[in-house]
Amino acid sequence: MAVPKRKMPRSNTRHRRAQWTAVTLQLVTVTVDGAAYRVPQRLAKPYERGLLHPEG
Repeated sequence: MAVPKRKMPRSNTRHRRAQWTAVTLQLVTVTVDGAAYRVPQRLAKPYERGLLHPEG
């Protein structure tokens, strides 16, 4: 793990942390057994292949 050589001021730490934002999931429409579901794009193929079952 990286260890800083010098102490970082609290103000700098908080300003850096404030810039971080979560990324919203990109949802796509998948049809499973005749019903349309909105699922994350990275899980679209497993739903189409029947590896995952949508809740609902």
